[in-house]
Amino acid sequence: MGKVTEMNHPLIKHKLTFIRDINTGAKEFREMVKEVSMLMAYEVTRDLPLEEIEVETPIQKTKSQVISGKKLGIVPILRAGLGMVEGMLNLLPAAKVGHVGLYRDPETLEPVEYYCKLPSDVEERDLIVLDPMLATGGSAKAAIQFLKDRGATAIKLACLIAAPEGIKVVQDAHPDVDIYVGAIDEKLNDHAYIVPGLGDAGDRLFGTK
Repeated sequence: MGKVTEMNHPLIKHKLTFIRDINTGAKEFREMVKEVSMLMAYEVTRDLPLEEIEVETPIQKTKSQVISGKKLGIVPILRAGLGMVEGMLNLLPAAKVGHVGLYRDPETLEPVEYYCKLPSDVEERDLIVLDPMLATGGSAKAAIQFLKDRGATAIKLACLIAAPEGIKVVQDAHPDVDIYVGAIDEKLNDHAYIVPGLGDAGDRLFGTK
């Protein structure tokens, strides 16, 4: 079973408080989502492999470590996942960015893919799927499957807020995927919103209703 990592860094907890606040406007909301995403990137990449190279300091030559050339990919789930991309890229500027778009079929209530554009070498990359809210888990579960169907083998999921129900859905469907969460909340309400949550992340990012 993939591991679930809930962030416990004080800066993440602090910024999530203001992301949750109904009085936080779209500009500040976007900025703090970017900042939290950048802080989360630090944890998501903790197990990247290293290799030793030789560099010359102003004093002498020495051996030091760099990331061992592992290719990374960032895949936001449209549209709310877009809010997390810039923060991740601040720490991972060489990563390529793919996009997955989903909508929920009104009859079956199942996620349907309407857009998927990925790096051509997706099977060679460590992919980080971005979805601010892991509520029912349906969209994340489907998006991860779409990536696997296209050859992806190394996938992580990063979310700002998650409900226990959504975590279970992803874990049951994709036990090989590690999940990184800013905070695990109490539950889903009758409308499938996370409680206490932060409302609709897409609407708050882009100022829509």
